[in-house]
Amino acid sequence: MSPVPPRTRRRGLPSAPATTVRKLGEIRRGQLITTYGVGAMIAVENESFLIRGIDSWDVSEAHPISEPRLAGQLGVSGFRLPPAPDPERARDGVRAVRFPEMYSCPHCHQLLPFRKFNSPPGRAECSTCQENLVPSRFVIACTHGHLEDFPYWKWVHRGNRTESGACGGRLTFRADGSTASLRSVLIGCSCGVEEVSMEGSFRRQALRDLGIRCAGRLPWLRNAPAVSCQEPPRTLQRGSSSVWFPVMHSALSIPPWSQGIAKVVAPFYEIFKDEDDAAIKAYVRMQKMLLHHPAYTGDDVVAEVERRRTAESAAGESAEDTEAGDRARNYRREIYEGEYQSLVKGHPENADEQQEFVCEPPVAPIGSLQSSHGLAQVMSVKKLREVRALKSFRRVEEPSEADSPLREAPISLAKPSWLPAFEVSGEGVFVRLDPERLQIWEQEPGQVARATRIRENHDRLLSARAGSTDRPVPSSPATPRFLLLHALAHVLINEWSLDGGYPAASLRERIYGEGYMAGVLVYTATSDSAGSLGGVVAQGEPDRLEASLRAALHRASWCSNDPLCMESEASGTDGLNLAACHACLLLPETSCENNNILLDRAAVVGTPDGRVPGFFTR
Repeated sequence: MSPVPPRTRRRGLPSAPATTVRKLGEIRRGQLITTYGVGAMIAVENESFLIRGIDSWDVSEAHPISEPRLAGQLGVSGFRLPPAPDPERARDGVRAVRFPEMYSCPHCHQLLPFRKFNSPPGRAECSTCQENLVPSRFVIACTHGHLEDFPYWKWVHRGNRTESGACGGRLTFRADGSTASLRSVLIGCSCGVEEVSMEGSFRRQALRDLGIRCAGRLPWLRNAPAVSCQEPPRTLQRGSSSVWFPVMHSALSIPPWSQGIAKVVAPFYEIFKDEDDAAIKAYVRMQKMLLHHPAYTGDDVVAEVERRRTAESAAGESAEDTEAGDRARNYRREIYEGEYQSLVKGHPENADEQQEFVCEPPVAPIGSLQSSHGLAQVMSVKKLREVRALKSFRRVEEPSEADSPLREAPISLAKPSWLPAFEVSGEGVFVRLDPERLQIWEQEPGQVARATRIRENHDRLLSARAGSTDRPVPSSPATPRFLLLHALAHVLINEWSLDGGYPAASLRERIYGEGYMAGVLVYTATSDSAGSLGGVVAQGEPDRLEASLRAALHRASWCSNDPLCMESEASGTDGLNLAACHACLLLPETSCENNNILLDRAAVVGTPDGRVPGFFTR
């Protein structure tokens, strides 16, 4: 995918033809959901761009992605794969805009908006020095997602004048190289004001003390008016991860939506949904849509379209009656319950039918895994499909279930009817714990006390993030059961990355630990060569699983940071972990669906003194 400015016209120079575009760089379609989505900045050579909203994308030929369960939960009609560039017509379906606007010249040290450098067409170059320009290192953003250039003029003049540029001087930007800190980054002005370093600009109150307020700008949305915003802006590094946090949702394709007539109709639903029965049957007949599906008729297609219409209508009515924040809180429960039931029930492979979900028990009995380790069920998920959609994004602070909808930045000017998404196919292993043994263990006073400590910290954080609103604040899921399942998933991923040869970043967890659910799904999370080649399913064979589980528990029983790790009263961000650190439990960000919080190794293996028993050490 190539973020491309719409024209190459520069002030003072002849304009290029309107159809001329410049290819700057390429990113994968999946990265437009996970890394460089709407509102994110991407550095290309010596320039920086901001991915524009989906309402500016050319999706006329974008591939639709069907996942009705997820679409209903997110209140949209469907999903689309980000459009690919069209080299023949020299255009790209994804648009980008230059940001930040401020650039500096490393030779003459001028700090100006890019357009004032009069760069040659197609290049970011100082017209005076012929040196490559450097995008501004600093931007400011607020927790409501607004973004703008750092106010260099106000910073260097310290509020002496009310209007930017009133002194008539030109700003300069230089680094004296004396240190690697912000103290060596100096901002000056030709009006004679003393140079000021960037030291202290990252303090929470630094901008507020200078009278700088959030301007409410949305530069990634074309013609978006500035909105009133009372949130204090914060200084951020342009390349910092705090500039863009994606708010993503995902779902596994499970029956009946992943097979049979539902799968046949899915690619054509956008065409069918507004047509009558006769038109649908005519299209099916003329396009020979069922040529390779002789078991179905035009009436079956009409019935499936009507079923989807009914589900979509019900989801729309529910969305109108439910606030966005409440829908987000219900998302995990409703989506995950359906997946959990399908995983427990299983779905055997059918050679006569193309399937996206195949879940079967292993050939050999689980034997001692049940008696010695407390596993009630092991299922080999030989095929699975996951759809991941980008709903919105956050800045400054990571997304939280308690966030107000105002804290989620929009990805389009109007409410979108579709969301960008991508799909991955893979495989996995589902493990369910013995409910009777689990119920006895999760009432142990030691485990209850440890879980309560984490839950209180998490509830406190959720309340703070919710702010002063009348909406109910979601409670923390940090129960002994959830901590156990989460830690179990992490130790298995770490072990399989060593024993099975998988990079930990290519494996992903899915925790079913709320209410009556008590299972973990570990599956491949990428669509590359570490995808569905049978290696993860092989780890679920009883003999191999028992060996890897025994090795994982032995490895988890001692951490190189012990006794500090195990005896920690609180660890991790905001004290949301106990015995968990980079040497024992933490995983790459792509692998953990909970951002490496709500972890406690003692839930699995207990404490060394035996006062707090682990589930697998009873």
